[in-house]
Amino acid sequence: MLTTWKRTEELAFLNEVSSVPLQQTLRHLQGAFAAFFDRRARYPRFKSKRKSRASAEFTPSAFRWRDGRLTLAKMAEPLNVVWSRPLPDGQAPSTVTVSRDAAGRWWVSLLCEDAIEPFPASGNAVGVDAGLNHLVTLSTGEKVANPRHERADRDRLARAQRELARKDKGSANRAKARLKVARIHARIADRRRDHLHKLTTRLVRENQTLVIEDLTVRNMVKNHALARAISDAAWREMRSMLEYKADWYGRDLVVIDRWYPSSKLCSSCGALAEKMPLSVRAWRCRCGTVHDRDVNAARNILAAGLAVTACGAAVRPQRESSRTGQLAVKQEHPRATKGIPTLQGREKCQSYLYDLCVGWTYSNSRASLWRTGCAPSPAHSQAAT
Repeated sequence: MLTTWKRTEELAFLNEVSSVPLQQTLRHLQGAFAAFFDRRARYPRFKSKRKSRASAEFTPSAFRWRDGRLTLAKMAEPLNVVWSRPLPDGQAPSTVTVSRDAAGRWWVSLLCEDAIEPFPASGNAVGVDAGLNHLVTLSTGEKVANPRHERADRDRLARAQRELARKDKGSANRAKARLKVARIHARIADRRRDHLHKLTTRLVRENQTLVIEDLTVRNMVKNHALARAISDAAWREMRSMLEYKADWYGRDLVVIDRWYPSSKLCSSCGALAEKMPLSVRAWRCRCGTVHDRDVNAARNILAAGLAVTACGAAVRPQRESSRTGQLAVKQEHPRATKGIPTLQGREKCQSYLYDLCVGWTYSNSRASLWRTGCAPSPAHSQAAT
């Protein structure tokens, strides 16, 4: 079909570029449909050339790499590229992707094999509490300031957007104004990404175990009073960086339950405060300890993460256990229920109906033990009798 398209008058412009990027596009489309029919992804959606990120992928038959110079197919001279880093020793790129972002900047991405050396083992562990006044607060007491990149360029961005709104659609001046807005957005995103890379790399390098909270940013940004500040903090992007960097460098990243009351729990005595509004930044526990809200939360996050690592507690415990203030640790010795059979699925339903028919009466404590598997079910007790 691609060969037929090139012979038509309407699509004759496809002959102006190498056939390899066109073939790679069809391969990507084939992979998208295969994932859809395997129920691993949604139906592929059309991507407009005006709104999507423009990109072209070249395989080794469509580019030449010599002495650090890159020459693409149907080009007479190498590209004038400012490289961010050299390639690994003895490696040659297997795929080259050329793309252009909304700000009009061109990028070249080279795919090659590389072995990442893990960092030396460290015995340090740190709890990380994300916030808005401070981007992160560590269990060591250190607070990293929130640079607020979007707020720094907010006036400049608003002025550029007002100028864009006054331009006529389809005019050359509107295209220039749109490019100006895109460049401001790119400046904000680049500075934010650079700061997060430096922060996450330092945390992964200095600590063997990192513990964070499972924050639902998608739901949190529904708060219109804090949506802009939460988006500017980019908590989800920071978590993604910690995940893949911990995997690269041999570190352990533990994610605790989002319902764990880290702010309301006293890190000294374990007492749980009833209420803790966001306006309270420091509070005194009934044991007499005065807590900084963020530092106390980071310490509790670290304790919960270490419990997960040492005792095998669930990373995401049930909401009931978290709301009642119980720690994310194993609440009983593993031998307490060893050897006691538990019913599953249909057998449990049949046993429950039989118990109702014969009039079993159990106290609340006995029933709770049965649900958690710490006591035999009535069916098993009757069989023993």
